[in-house]
Amino acid sequence: MLASLFSVEMWERFSFYGMQGILLYYMYFSVEKGGLGIEQGLAASLVGAYGGGVYLSTILGAWLADRLFGSEKVLFGSAIMIMGGHIALALVPGVPGLIAGLVLVGVGSGGLKANATALVGSLYGEKDERRDAGFSIFYMGINAGALIGPLVTGWLQESQGFHWGFGAAAVGMAVGLTVYALGRNKLPAQTQRVAHPLPAAQRKQYGLIFVGIAAVIAALFISGTVNAENLATSMAYAAIGASVVYFTLIFRSNKVTATERGRVAAFIPLYIASAAFWALFQQQFTFIAVYSEEKLDRNFFGWEMPAAWVQSINPVFIIIFAGVMAALWTRLGRKQPGSALKFSIGLFVMGLAFLAFIPLSGDGKTPLLALAGILLLFTLAELFLSPIGLSVTTKLAPKAFHTQMVALFFLSVSLGTTLAGILSGLYNPNDELPYFIGVGGTAILLAVGMAAASPAIKKLMGGVR
Repeated sequence: MLASLFSVEMWERFSFYGMQGILLYYMYFSVEKGGLGIEQGLAASLVGAYGGGVYLSTILGAWLADRLFGSEKVLFGSAIMIMGGHIALALVPGVPGLIAGLVLVGVGSGGLKANATALVGSLYGEKDERRDAGFSIFYMGINAGALIGPLVTGWLQESQGFHWGFGAAAVGMAVGLTVYALGRNKLPAQTQRVAHPLPAAQRKQYGLIFVGIAAVIAALFISGTVNAENLATSMAYAAIGASVVYFTLIFRSNKVTATERGRVAAFIPLYIASAAFWALFQQQFTFIAVYSEEKLDRNFFGWEMPAAWVQSINPVFIIIFAGVMAALWTRLGRKQPGSALKFSIGLFVMGLAFLAFIPLSGDGKTPLLALAGILLLFTLAELFLSPIGLSVTTKLAPKAFHTQMVALFFLSVSLGTTLAGILSGLYNPNDELPYFIGVGGTAILLAVGMAAASPAIKKLMGGVR
C-alpha cells in the first residue's frame, strides 16, 4: 500500500521537477535553439504565475476530496491530468502545447499534492509506531524524484531537444500511475470515503458557482483584462484576495473562541514571513535558472554540465540534512526555539543566501562550488521554515476552521511563488548589486522584525509553540 503511494509521489515529483527544470529555458530560448522565444523577464513571471497556480489548486483538490469524491479518486484523476499535461508539452508544438501542458500539470499537481499526504496518513492509526517511518519513506520518495527528474530531462534537453525532456516527464508519470493503479485496490476502505459529503441539494448550487467562476476567468482572458504580461500580478492579487476573505471569515465567526482568535492573529506575521520566504526560495526556478545558464561555470574538462542539473542540488542537501535537523529538534526538546523564531531564522538565512551573490557579481563566471554553497543556505533556510509551516498552522487553527487555516498556509506559498517570478524579472545581469542587496536586505530586515516580535507572537499563540 505504501509502495503504491511512494511510487506515484516519487514519479510525480520526478516529472514535476524534471519539467520545471527545463521549463524556463523552453520559454525564453530562441526558436533556433528549440525554444519559444518569449522575452526572458516575461517568461520568468509566467513560471512564477504557474507555480503560484499549483498551490492555489491544492485548495481546489482538497475541497473536491473532502466534499465530493474522496482523496483516493481525486489523486488518481490528478495523476492522469499530470500525465496528459506532460504529453501535451512533449507532442503539441508552440504556445498551444505550453498552455495546455501547464494548465493540466498545474491543476493536477495541486490535486495530487493535496491528497497524497492525507492518504499516507490514512494507512496508520494515530498511535501506530510505524507512522513516522512511513512518512519518512514517503518523503524520501519526494526528494528522490526531485533529484533525478532534472538530471534526466536536463540531459535529454541538451542532447535531443526540449520535447524529449518533456516526454521523459510523461513517461515517468505513466510509470508511477501504472504502479499506483496496480496497488490501488489494496488501499484501506476509508480512503474511498468523503470526509464531509456535500448534500445532494447543494450540488447544483455549487456547480453553478464553479461554472460562474470559470466564465468570469474566461471573460477576463478573452477581453485581455488578464494577459501574459499581467498574469503573475493577477495571480498575486488572487492569492491576497483569497487570504483576506479567509482571515475575515475566521475572525468574524462566532464558532471561534477568544483564545483561538488570538492564535489566528499570531498566524498573520507567520503568513507574511512565509510568503516572503517563498518569494526568495522559489527563485531556484526563475532567477537561479537564468543565472545557471548564463553565468555559471559548468565546464568539466571540456564537457559542459546541463544548466538544469543545478535544480538537483537542493534535493541532495535535503536528503543529507533533513534527518540531522529532525534529530536536532528532538534532542533540544523544549529548549528548541519557538515557531516564530524558527521562521525568522529561516528568512534571515534566505536573505544571507542572496547577499552571498555579492562577491560573485561582475563579469566573471561563477564557480559551481560557490553556487552549491549558496544553495546549501537555501536548504538550511527551508529546513527552518518549510517543515514548521504546516505543523504550526495546524496547531494554531481553530477547531471549526482547520482546513481553511491549512489553505491559508498554501495561499502564502502561492503568493510567494508568484512573487518569485515577478521579482526575478527585476534582475539585471549588467547591474547585479541592486538586486542582491535589495532582495537579500529586505529579507533580513523582515527576519529581524519577526525575531523582535516573536515574544508578542508567542503570547498570542496561547500556549502553542
